[in-house]
Amino acid sequence: MNKAQERLLKLSETTDLGKLSFRQIGKMIGLEHSPQAVKHHLLQLEKNGFIKINRADKLIEGIRINIAKKNSLFAVPILGGASAGPAEIFVDSNIDGYLRISSKLLNKRKGIFAVKIYGKSMNKADINGLAIDDGDFVIVDSEERTPSNGTYVLSVIDGVANVKKYYEDPDNDRVVLMSESTVNYAPIFIHKDDMDKYIVNGKVVQVIKNLKI
Repeated sequence: MNKAQERLLKLSETTDLGKLSFRQIGKMIGLEHSPQAVKHHLLQLEKNGFIKINRADKLIEGIRINIAKKNSLFAVPILGGASAGPAEIFVDSNIDGYLRISSKLLNKRKGIFAVKIYGKSMNKADINGLAIDDGDFVIVDSEERTPSNGTYVLSVIDGVANVKKYYEDPDNDRVVLMSESTVNYAPIFIHKDDMDKYIVNGKVVQVIKNLKI
């Protein structure tokens, strides 16, 4: 959820937005010259389950943050996908939706986001007793960007996202990203002089397993 959507959601708690034009709403949240942007953000909030728009009666009903907390549900933003195989999934900073997760199923709630995993290179990982299989979601702590050896990280190399196990190898002036898999994937080696092309987006702290039917 971006800042404009946060302001809209907060405004919906005190104001009947259904009685206002997009331009009027825009003036109240700093988007007075962008009524179409206001419309877009309202539709995104509706799509992700934060508000209900009754177009017939011109009502905008908030499924508000305080209600979500009351029900112990958290909306974790999904920021695209990452490869657990060869690094071939391009990173996407746009929010693709939200995972609605009970607080009892989350180990951490602040500074986190979710990423969907594609590939098998981490299917022997051990994150709180769980491997990372194709189709699973991982929860990433964006506040943990200085990993220690043996940490599972979401990283970006030349604009491509992947999940790997992180090791520093100072004897050879490099970082090594390891797979843990039933398939033999080669490590990724990054020389210290190439670190400007390598970004750690956060530490993988939890796995949300995909339902197997």
